[in-house]
Amino acid sequence: MSHYDAIVIGAGMSGLAAAIRLAMFDKRVLVVERHNIPGGLNSYYHKARRPFDVGLHAMTNYAPKGARGAPLTKLLRQLRIPWEALQLRPQHHSEVRFPGVTLRFTNDFEVLRHEVHRAFPAAADRFDRFVALVLAYDDVSLDAPQVPARPVLEEQLGDPLLVEMLFCPLMLYGSAVENDMEFGQFCTMFKSIFVQGMARPEGGVRTLIKLLRDKLTELGGELRFKRNVKRILTRDGRVAGVELEKVTGADAHVAPLPAGEDPVVLAPVVLSSIGYLETLGITEGVEVPPPEVYPPGRLGYMESILVLDREPRDLGIDPTIVFFNETDRFDYRAPDDLVDLRSGVICLTNNFAHERPLPEGLLRITSLASWDGWRALARPEPYAGAKDAWRAKQVEVVRRHFPPFEDHVVFTDTFTPTTVWHFTRHLRGAIYGAPNKVKSGLTPVAGLFLCGTDQGFLGIVGAMLSGISIANARVLQGAPA
Repeated sequence: MSHYDAIVIGAGMSGLAAAIRLAMFDKRVLVVERHNIPGGLNSYYHKARRPFDVGLHAMTNYAPKGARGAPLTKLLRQLRIPWEALQLRPQHHSEVRFPGVTLRFTNDFEVLRHEVHRAFPAAADRFDRFVALVLAYDDVSLDAPQVPARPVLEEQLGDPLLVEMLFCPLMLYGSAVENDMEFGQFCTMFKSIFVQGMARPEGGVRTLIKLLRDKLTELGGELRFKRNVKRILTRDGRVAGVELEKVTGADAHVAPLPAGEDPVVLAPVVLSSIGYLETLGITEGVEVPPPEVYPPGRLGYMESILVLDREPRDLGIDPTIVFFNETDRFDYRAPDDLVDLRSGVICLTNNFAHERPLPEGLLRITSLASWDGWRALARPEPYAGAKDAWRAKQVEVVRRHFPPFEDHVVFTDTFTPTTVWHFTRHLRGAIYGAPNKVKSGLTPVAGLFLCGTDQGFLGIVGAMLSGISIANARVLQGAPA
């Protein structure tokens, strides 16, 4: 049996960041990943000889080089990665669109402040006071109490439409709670999207993943791909290690490890980034809490990628990202039908400030989708037929927001909640995990800690800070930068 100082389950952003942080302090670290590439919910793939990102529309928490106190600056310092290595290209401008009202925003918060004052003059002073409250709120504490955000916004802002318009992008980009958010998470997302802003690495998510993978390898960390954790082993109430099995084939079946590779790997510390319920479900001697105590996530998405034969700006499509809602109230919940087309996100990848033009135009539309509905469809039909039909409906939605573009579509691809489950085993394909977050990172088993989505820090920068924070606080106990 092989022995390590720590095992990290999942080679997503939080898992890789946690492993790098531990390896910096001479911990012998093993990262195990069921997929054949790293990145987790923010990964990449090729189809029709084209490279595509998974998950990443934009990195939130943008900060210029050396910005003091910024989460991105803290992250880079903790991982000892230079700012230039990210090759960040800022957004031009993005929008929140509701019937009759549009709020434009950029990486300069004053643009959004001006827009709110213009569109909601009666609420202008209240908005400014609310922003001060958000900026002062300690949203990164591992022990902060969790309170719902909606009552706070309704009391502080007073205008129901303004409340819905602020919620829309923040929920779509990070809330695991239907029609609400935990207030600390609201503050995190408000600051990361509206105050700090958004950017995209030149080269997409591959640029970021390569940086993290190279850093871990440089520090002596070990990565094993296509390895599923069958069980988390315990002994006398403490974590003892993991039992592995091999993931094989396109359908992600599992099988015994090859001869000569011991399935049992021992370590006194295990950090899991696969989700709280998912972690407890494979841990020896631990009872998984019932749904009424710790419900699984219900919010999944269908996303279609449309490849265009020209730049979106050449077609008169200028925004970088559009968060839209076509009714007066933003109804953020698991839909009754396969897809809810009343709201969503349209991302124009080309409309970041790239130094080099992308080889083709890219338009991505993301809509709330039903896990139960998609899971019930048999494969390959009627599942494939349903994807084609709903993608066509998504295109109709985009046509309501932009000039004609559909004649320039040369390739499409689509994922659903079942796609997310297939590659990550996140329960119900819920990208943002369970609604109840475990900010402390603690589990019922000593030495077994949680990082990532269900720990509660949001976005790509937040996920990496989650891994770093749990590694520091629970393993390294406040190691210096």
